[in-house]
Amino acid sequence: MCADQNNTNAEQGIMDLNGIKIMLIDDSRTIRRSAETMLSKEGCEVITANDGFAALALIHKHDPDLIFVDIMMPRLDGYQTCAIIKNNPRFKNVPVVMLTSKDGLFDKARGRIVGSDHYLTKPFTRDELLSAVRQQRERMEAA
Repeated sequence: MCADQNNTNAEQGIMDLNGIKIMLIDDSRTIRRSAETMLSKEGCEVITANDGFAALALIHKHDPDLIFVDIMMPRLDGYQTCAIIKNNPRFKNVPVVMLTSKDGLFDKARGRIVGSDHYLTKPFTRDELLSAVRQQRERMEAA
């Protein structure tokens, strides 16, 4: 990105996402690949996992700044994965965004109960994904 583009982004209030380390946990290869592509183009470092068990080891290894987790996964679902992350003192302040095709009030409430910070409904657009990252980054910087 050139300096002029950085200035334009700053003037428009668009936050630079370079260097944000994001963990993306989803059993759908398509979702993982498309989100990884969108985030990488913005300068994010993206680590992916296809289930909660694989993700837990990777989270300890990579120390992500933000975690996206699908709710409906085999073995360890997104609610269980989020609860484990949030109950670990090392990661309790890392924002977790739940990804799901379910948009019900019950699902959102259950996500909040286990500690999620945001909710993103699939299918999501590039703008929705980047907006979720920017919102969580602003929250992290404000804390």
